[in-house]
Formats: sequence, structure tokens, C-alpha cells
Amino acid sequence: MDDRARIFEPHRARLHGIAYRMLASRADADDVVQDAYLRWHRSVADEIRSPEAWLVTTVTRLCIDRLRAARTEREAYVGPWLPEPIVEQAEPADSATELASSLSVAFLAVLERLAPEERAAFLLHDVFDSGYDEVARILGKSEAACRQIVSRARKRVRADQPRAQVPETARRALLNRFVSAVQSQDKTALLEVLSEDVTWTSDGGGKAKAARKVVHGADHVARFIQGVIGRFPDTFEMRPVTVNGQAGLAMHGYGRLISIITVNTDGARILDFFCVLNPDKLRGLS
Repeated sequence: MDDRARIFEPHRARLHGIAYRMLASRADADDVVQDAYLRWHRSVADEIRSPEAWLVTTVTRLCIDRLRAARTEREAYVGPWLPEPIVEQAEPADSATELASSLSVAFLAVLERLAPEERAAFLLHDVFDSGYDEVARILGKSEAACRQIVSRARKRVRADQPRAQVPETARRALLNRFVSAVQSQDKTALLEVLSEDVTWTSDGGGKAKAARKVVHGADHVARFIQGVIGRFPDTFEMRPVTVNGQAGLAMHGYGRLISIITVNTDGARILDFFCVLNPDKLRGLS
């Protein structure tokens, strides 16, 4: 490993964390970090006072460019769009709840509603603890403008995100009750774990069978679940996994992974389901 690589490697995790939260795609985040690495090797070292600041700036600007270029593609996307999940087999730890909340599928779906520079400013300041002076330098704006951008973005995110920090043990318990109710085809038990205004968002991207619109309301969601999954309880298996740092489910059937499911919850009921079925977003997951 040469000197430039030794300087770069300690920053890789932070850079990937920024890129993934900006782009909500594992593959795109990998590409951006690799692009930043190549640019770092081509840069003139003597002209860079702070390697970390230079790398964060480079990754952020590359992400903003990608988001702008992808706008037309996202607008033409078939059905609801959800982030590409990061899935692990290990149980999530309650001690990681705060970190996972900034990585969750629900959080990233909310960020999708922000403009690229809004997203960057909010993430850098509120998630990665960058000062307004650093955010201003990265975005090429005044500190006052960046304060306004972050304030607006924060209000929009908080309006769409549950405020309660839910222990992962509670989230897992709710998911276990959900799986049990589906497998036993018990609609009453299923309704008991759903909030009255629960939603079900499916992302098939036009490449897998999925609801083209968000399903709203406990009765409609329960009927949808029983119609899609509950009719064939022996065909599908839902296994516990960790999705973006939170308890989730991997649904298998016909010898393959069909979907990844995560939820929003207040600890007592499930508020929202997020179901990723697009095979492009499940590629590489076992």
C-alpha cells in the first residue's frame, strides 16, 4: 500500500457512509468512493491541506452530480421507489439504534424528497457533524444560506419520521408477531400489530410483481398481505435479518430471495411497511 492509499483508507468508511446516504444505492456508493480514490491519486498532494476535507468535498459533489443526473430516471421509475437495502444476518444491537435511524430505509426514503444540495447539507451537518463553515465550503454557498437549507430540510424530515427511538428488541418482537399472524392466516392477530393508518410501500421497479401505489389503512394492508402472502403460507418463508441496521425480514420463495421487508414502528404497532422486490436491488444478497 503506497502513501496515498494509507492516507485514504482511514476515511473510506466515512466516505461510503456519506455516499450511501446520499444515493441510497450500495453499488453507486461504491462507484463514487472508487472515483474519489482515483481522483485522490491523481491530485497534487502538496496543494491539499486537509485530506479528509478534500475527500468529503469530492464525494459529496460527485453524489450531487449523480443525483441530478438520475432525476429523469427516478421520475420515470415504475411504482414507488425505495433505497437499495444493506442486509446482514447478525441481530441489530439496541446500542446502535441512533446510528441505524440515520441509515434506515424509512429515513432514506424521506431524504429522497429533498433536492440534492438540501440532502447533502442536512446529512453533513445533522448526521456527520460537519460545521456550517465546512458545509458552506463544500456547497459553495454562504453559511447563512446553509443554515436555512439545513433548517428547512430538518423540518421536512422530522415531519415524516417517527420521533420515538424504538429498541430493536421491540421491533423484532412486533415482526415475530406479524410473521406468526401471516403464517396462521389470522387476520385478527394481524390487525393487532398494525396501526390504524398503516401503509405498505412496494418497490418492484416494473421488474417484479408489486403494488404500483402505496396501500393505506389497516384493513386494506391486512387484506393485501393475506392476498399476496397469506394464501400460500407454505410457499414463502420470512427469515429475520438486519436491514440497514434495523430488524427486518427476508422473504424467500421458489428457491430464491423475493423481497426484503422493513418497518416503521412506535414500539407498539407497525406504522409503515417498506418492501423491496426489485431484483436489481436484491442482487448480491443471499
